[in-house]
Amino acid sequence: MSNQSSGAAQVVPCCSPVLREPLTADQAAELARVFKAIGEPVRLRLLSLIASHPGGEACVCDLTDAFDLSGPTISHHLKVLREAGVIEGERRGTWIYYRVRPETLRLMSRALAPAEEGAA
Repeated sequence: MSNQSSGAAQVVPCCSPVLREPLTADQAAELARVFKAIGEPVRLRLLSLIASHPGGEACVCDLTDAFDLSGPTISHHLKVLREAGVIEGERRGTWIYYRVRPETLRLMSRALAPAEEGAA
């Protein structure tokens, strides 16, 4: 089985929470890349479809029917998500199955989490 995410960026879960302390330039650039990838309605919907699909992964064949877009356009959006490290794909026969990278979702969630009450 070929792993389609071999070129995907490795999201490093070291980023400082945005609301608790300033980000470094590198941390800001990495988070901006991830948020930019999901900041487009089709890609956000693709992410949602993949994450909510039974088993936590979806075949590209299950995704294309949900949109009134061409296959190459869907493939482009999936590539953007994959290159940003938001999803990963695995080829099985003629189809690619995509799943969300939970470490990336945790990184985004931690980055935007408000400071704990009483912590300072």
